[in-house]
Amino acid sequence: MGAGIPHPAAGMRATDPLGILLRPAANGILGSNLKPFSGFMLKTAQQIRPLSLRVRGSAASSQGKLFSPKAAAAKSGEVVRIAVLGASGYTGAEIVRILANHPQFDIKVMTADRKAGEQFGSVFPHLISQDLPRLVAIKDADFSGVDAVFCCLPHGTTQEIIKGLPRHLKIVDLSADFRLRDINEYAEWYGHSHKAPELQEEAVYGLTELHRDDIRNARLVANPGCYPTSVQLPLVPLVKSKLIKLTNIIIDAKSGVSGAGRGAKEANLYTEIAEGIQSYGITSHRHVPEIEQGLTDAAESKVTISFTPHLMCMKRGMQSTIYVELESGVTASDLYEHLKSTYEGEEFVKLLHGSSAPRTSHVAGSNYCLMNVYEDRIPGRAIIISVIDNLVKGASGQAVQNLNLMMGLPENMGLQYQPLFP
Repeated sequence: MGAGIPHPAAGMRATDPLGILLRPAANGILGSNLKPFSGFMLKTAQQIRPLSLRVRGSAASSQGKLFSPKAAAAKSGEVVRIAVLGASGYTGAEIVRILANHPQFDIKVMTADRKAGEQFGSVFPHLISQDLPRLVAIKDADFSGVDAVFCCLPHGTTQEIIKGLPRHLKIVDLSADFRLRDINEYAEWYGHSHKAPELQEEAVYGLTELHRDDIRNARLVANPGCYPTSVQLPLVPLVKSKLIKLTNIIIDAKSGVSGAGRGAKEANLYTEIAEGIQSYGITSHRHVPEIEQGLTDAAESKVTISFTPHLMCMKRGMQSTIYVELESGVTASDLYEHLKSTYEGEEFVKLLHGSSAPRTSHVAGSNYCLMNVYEDRIPGRAIIISVIDNLVKGASGQAVQNLNLMMGLPENMGLQYQPLFP
């Protein structure tokens, strides 16, 4: 930690080499806060038929011990049949990579209009070992044998497609098309009118750690953007607790190039981005209204932020450095202690100990968010650093976390990949 922010050692558990506080979850399943589910029909591996469904009372593992993916799969035998729309993009490929370790999600349909007819392994050779269906165009997709959908399509194309999907499907949308509740605000920032306003009223915002109960009961979840995830996880609890002022919130954020998607763009050529750093979306980035929506909800009054993103010459990873003004009598240590208390039982959100600085390399390939708080040199201000993998916790990992909740499964199922380092 920075100067003047003591962390008493008394009562603390040991830390790992990254300085993460290691504490057991209160309920035995890290970061799950599970409740039994009812009413959703899951098919068993032995009894998958188009209209014959077997209902289970609960798919949660025992509350008394840590969740084991293999044990859960062997015990329940239940299969959730998955469709991945837009499977040829980065987030679609990341969904496939994650589900290779998921014992109960089985991919049955994969769409990619420009790659229709191809094997997925020919599009992404690093996943050639997976037994997957051939890619098809969305118009040719058969959803009769599907229970849930990950929609990984570009912004602006998703609303009408989701509107046309069968109503029985559980849907996690990874685009921005259902994140903003106000359809007029959506039109202002995205340049076209909302094409499914009736679905917008139904959609639940899927920042998992902050909206579990709503997500658990949802049919359509709007998966958060990467920048909003890295910013809201530290800021929402602090705003709710009135520990920081709602003015002068400054966010300096940086992302790897995969955040721009897989489409060919001149600005993302190696020679355009190598050996440099560049700002973009200055004063006009589309994640601004999403962040302000979450902070405004937490504050119950309008919050306006100063946000500037930067493109880094790296494949994946995201860091948000956040500068805040403290309320009278509040210290940076108070912010740290409140965040530590808020996320103490969470599996995927961790506070580093002491002065350890979160680094994007410490979360690569994982669903973790690491953060820490520092006392600024300017009296009355603090600095918060938050890092995630933009493709995992910032996209596909959080999408799997959300669908686990929607299906009544432990939310960490299939997500226990540890970060790749170095």
